[in-house]
Amino acid sequence: MQSKYTENEKAPLNSIEDWEDDLLVRYPEPKEKQAKAKEDYRNYHDSERVDTVREFYRLNHKYQTYDFVVDKENEFLKFEKKEMPFWDAVAYLNTLVDDSDPDINLDQLQHLLQTSEAIRADGHPDWFVLTGFIHDLGKVLCLFGEPQWAVVGDTFPVGCKHADAIVYPEFFSDNPDSNDERYNSKYGVYAPNCGLDQVKMSWGHDEYMYQMMKDYLPEPALYMIRYHSFYAQHRENAYDHLLNDHDREMFKWVEKFNPYDLYSKVPVPPDAKALRPYYEDLVAKYLPATLKF
Repeated sequence: MQSKYTENEKAPLNSIEDWEDDLLVRYPEPKEKQAKAKEDYRNYHDSERVDTVREFYRLNHKYQTYDFVVDKENEFLKFEKKEMPFWDAVAYLNTLVDDSDPDINLDQLQHLLQTSEAIRADGHPDWFVLTGFIHDLGKVLCLFGEPQWAVVGDTFPVGCKHADAIVYPEFFSDNPDSNDERYNSKYGVYAPNCGLDQVKMSWGHDEYMYQMMKDYLPEPALYMIRYHSFYAQHRENAYDHLLNDHDREMFKWVEKFNPYDLYSKVPVPPDAKALRPYYEDLVAKYLPATLKF
């Protein structure tokens, strides 16, 4: 699968974190403070990352087809790539150093700790803290040779019409599914209000981590992990026609999680060494000693 992409197609961003920095351009305020004026929406012209982010989403929207997702599920959800103790997996993720973060120079572990420590400071349950700590661990997909656009980025349903609320919707014109009558109607292969458990999402670290964690964490945590990048829904309500009542109830947790995911950066890095005993106990409470990737 990888040989069909050039090196520039596999890594259009300077850093995989550029897409998250771009999210802050699109959504500078938490949802409860979000301005609804569409003339202010997605004003990218002041961003120095605009060209690489546009190229990232052009490739994402071109290649994230229904069949692509099925292929990735078949490839990765056997969890045969690597087997590691949890803390070895964190150390492995830490080899993804973000050298281009314009705000703060932190490794991946410190990024995870910033999210989880903000959640912990607000007194949320320990499984919520753990969710913040592990929600991006699926970015190890980059270390398995996956293109950036198949690891990070806004996620969206495949198998039905692409909503205009998705970032850079014009790029879906290059997606074969846009011209396939099986997939380009409002509901596509789905039924009205079928529930998101029936819907395939574009492939990335969200779905991968959800599938890895689904036997270990409470359902609200699983919704947070699986849909934390599904901005077209939890910010724009673009796919209400696929959600059922249970999804809507669970999405309250996704919305509760989002501010910690986007707005918890602080200039002083967490003390990973001092915090490790707490997180060792927390991880051991919920997760197996060894994870299969």
